[in-house]
Amino acid sequence: MEFVLTEEQQMIGETAKAFFVENATSERTRNAMAADGIDRDLWTSFCTELGLAGIGIPEERGGIGLGLVELAIVAEAAGSTVAALPMLGSIVLSARAIAMGGSAAQRDAHLTTLLSGEQIAAYVHDAALTAHGNALTGSAGFVAHGAAADLLIVTSNSGAWIVSADAPGVTVTVQTTMDQTRPYARVTLSGAVGEPLEDATTAIAAAHQAGYVAIAAEALGVAQTALDRTVAYAKERVQFGRAIGSFQAYKHRLADMVVDIEQARSAVYWAACAVDEGSDEAALAVHAAKSFAADTAFRCAGDMIQLHGGIGFTWEHDAHLYFKRARALQSMMGSGNWHREQIAKMMLGEAA
Repeated sequence: MEFVLTEEQQMIGETAKAFFVENATSERTRNAMAADGIDRDLWTSFCTELGLAGIGIPEERGGIGLGLVELAIVAEAAGSTVAALPMLGSIVLSARAIAMGGSAAQRDAHLTTLLSGEQIAAYVHDAALTAHGNALTGSAGFVAHGAAADLLIVTSNSGAWIVSADAPGVTVTVQTTMDQTRPYARVTLSGAVGEPLEDATTAIAAAHQAGYVAIAAEALGVAQTALDRTVAYAKERVQFGRAIGSFQAYKHRLADMVVDIEQARSAVYWAACAVDEGSDEAALAVHAAKSFAADTAFRCAGDMIQLHGGIGFTWEHDAHLYFKRARALQSMMGSGNWHREQIAKMMLGEAA
């Protein structure tokens, strides 16, 4: 596989990074945290002005015809500013599920409004969901932006359905969770009627592949910013008459962060490239990327707090936003241990 980004991919990365640095400011993120966890103006600009909402969805299915490598580039840029956006649940998981597993009528009915930002979708997975015809009963917690969603993509081990968030039998309860930049909710279905996706198996597989890659890329962005901001602080903060970054123990911690981040970067783009190229390694790669990158983000965000000293523990500093996002990413769509178990099963079979 060729891991060097093309000129077009580099341009996408530069554009996305500039967009988030300029617009996803700490002040705007904190304002969104005090509301419903979504910077609505930023979301509208991302979908309409930047025009990258359809990334990761084939052009013939309503997207802009780019792959998971480009999706990872954008997700990394979003993660670098802990942007308060519903990109993961609404675009990466829900829109991709409809695009890849929905009928033409379902794509026509929902993709335009989702990719334009007019509607927000939440992805609800309940393995124990029961379906009597198309009447669904079950419950799932930790649904990202569930309380702000207009549409629910409900999946289980037996199928996938489109459910209106205000349909009879749907109850959404806001949960108090660590990461206020991506609030969660519990979605309970009591006989709620859903519209089945045409190809549920393909829809779920495509959504989960993209979800693992996007979470891993977002974690990479978190880790890289944690390093960058800590390096900048190390050059500015003076103690005992010298910059604290000149102390050997401090430099060793930064060096460890660099090594972990570069390994995570390789894992993320290996996974994205493997999926795009239909490689036999794709299934293993996405599990490896998600587990390693999320753990790297958590370690680097923790180091960011400690290496900033007293200021790193304060509410006013953004270090806690990165730490909370990193901790949430570790748990999203399976813990690191669960993903590593999947890898062990693939490599060792019954011996695992």
